[in-house]
Amino acid sequence: MKTVLIVEDEKLIRQGLKTMIMRSGVPVETVIECSNGEMALEILREQEIEVMFTDIRMPKMDGIELVQKMQSFEHVPLTVAVSGYDDFTYAVEMMRNGVREYLLKPIEMDKIKEILFKLNEEIENRKEDEINQQKIGYQQMKHFLLTDDASQDEIDAYEKNYGQHFYCGTYYVCCTNHRKRQGAVGEDVIVLENVRENDVYIVPEQQLETLLGKELSDSYAGISSGHQGLGELKRAYEEAAEMRRMAFTRNLGEVHFDTFSESIPEGLIEGAAKLTENAAKIRRVQLIGTEHTEELEKSFYQFFYEVKHGRIAEKEFEVCMQEFLEEIEKIYRKVIESESGLLNECKNIMKENCIDDYEEKVMELVLSIHEKVNHQFDQNKNQAKMRQAVEYIKENYAKDLNMAVVSNDLSMNYSLFSYSFKEYTGCNFVSYLKEIRMKEAKRLLADTDLKIIEISQKVGYDNEKHFMKMFKATCGVSPTEYRNNVRLSGR
Repeated sequence: MKTVLIVEDEKLIRQGLKTMIMRSGVPVETVIECSNGEMALEILREQEIEVMFTDIRMPKMDGIELVQKMQSFEHVPLTVAVSGYDDFTYAVEMMRNGVREYLLKPIEMDKIKEILFKLNEEIENRKEDEINQQKIGYQQMKHFLLTDDASQDEIDAYEKNYGQHFYCGTYYVCCTNHRKRQGAVGEDVIVLENVRENDVYIVPEQQLETLLGKELSDSYAGISSGHQGLGELKRAYEEAAEMRRMAFTRNLGEVHFDTFSESIPEGLIEGAAKLTENAAKIRRVQLIGTEHTEELEKSFYQFFYEVKHGRIAEKEFEVCMQEFLEEIEKIYRKVIESESGLLNECKNIMKENCIDDYEEKVMELVLSIHEKVNHQFDQNKNQAKMRQAVEYIKENYAKDLNMAVVSNDLSMNYSLFSYSFKEYTGCNFVSYLKEIRMKEAKRLLADTDLKIIEISQKVGYDNEKHFMKMFKATCGVSPTEYRNNVRLSGR
């Protein structure tokens, strides 16, 4: 029980009642006192009160008038009437206005305990019912968003059943990839998890900026235009989902329906369309396991390049990728067994933050299959070279380092190096390099007073904001928060 309000004009009685409530054994966070009905009404207007004890006869406004007037409020507390008069008329009038119990003065401790336990049980049951109703409502809302052929009658029925519990003013819908949430969102924000591989946030206008600045600060999110009423929710979701695809393919943190626009020359679109034709699709599959490694890589890089620049539509991109993955799964069934986890991740395109992250996984999968088909490895020789590669990374992580630089230093084929490095270290090159850099960043944050921008440069990131984003994604907190936590712990 969060809050109890005592309305009583006699100070000693108020204090005595407060003491009994606090000693009742029922957990109560706050007890508020006031001396008359007018003051009580002001309190009830400003905050949610769960239980109210009110005297009947008081100056300015008595208890009967108080309980009558508060019936129009959004939150009406469970009320206990307190009186020094054993008057049946008073009791009937109070009960008629929803009063749960009627106490005669002097008040006994045992009676207070009994009433509080009873009311607390009612409050807990009500909360559980509200949670269950909310879950049902959210399930219905999810179904509503995913139903493409809902009739107008169905939409009207849904709005009739749930519209009264929805926002009165303007709201926005935000779509981002499904992931573990970092923290609590505003209490008025509705979160629908894993809607077509996205999390959907329905947020009142006044909370949008806060949501984007905190919970979704490091996300790639699509944001709808402002809407009103439950009947517009589906259209708002479709706008947000479209913008989420734009955020994904354009590597943009936020894309707003109201402001996003782009103009692509028709000629460029026609040229890119050749990459989605059957011949191009078949060629990408056929190149796997051949000596044409460079052509294989180029074919994918070109394909992704055109998608990133809007010359291949998002839907067409998804179709092409699904067809490609189905084909290699069919052709290279035995080879791909060890990569089944990565294959499944590649199938769930929109689970990634952005297309750069997705491209990295696809290339990892493609090159892994390619090398397994095409090469027989000298294990000892490769391990020696990978040891060299690891040492090279540890010595040069602060430089503008990439896999091409390291593989060239070892005079090793790029694709072969990629596969061998993962076999040796257990992770891909990018992840390993990031781990080395983040480990050094944490040491510098803990042991030095260097500025964040200085640390960023020392561990290989010229862009401070990019470094901060990568650090938070890896470590769960910002660089400044990590430094403060370490120093507070005395390490």
